[in-house]
Amino acid sequence: MKDSESRRPDLGQIVRVTRGREAGQYAVVIDVLDDKFLMLADGERRKFDRGKKKNTSHVELLSYISPEVQSSLIETGRVTNAKIRHALYTFFEQEALFEKEN
Repeated sequence: MKDSESRRPDLGQIVRVTRGREAGQYAVVIDVLDDKFLMLADGERRKFDRGKKKNTSHVELLSYISPEVQSSLIETGRVTNAKIRHALYTFFEQEALFEKEN
């Protein structure tokens, strides 16, 4: 079992989908339904109002957690699709900087 599979996902955490037709795409955790299922959104194809229910074993949990998305979900129970897109954009920017440094 991978380390990423043993952790419990957090709200606002970025994940990479590993199985299904969306494999290889990135999304944000918008709800943890139980130990086995998450609700994901990317702010474009999968909006907050119609999130994707995904098995936790079909995603790779990444270490980045968006503080804006997390605080919005905790405070109001909702998040805008623009914040979700911004969280993914920020994550990709950080990954690009990390790749550039190495």
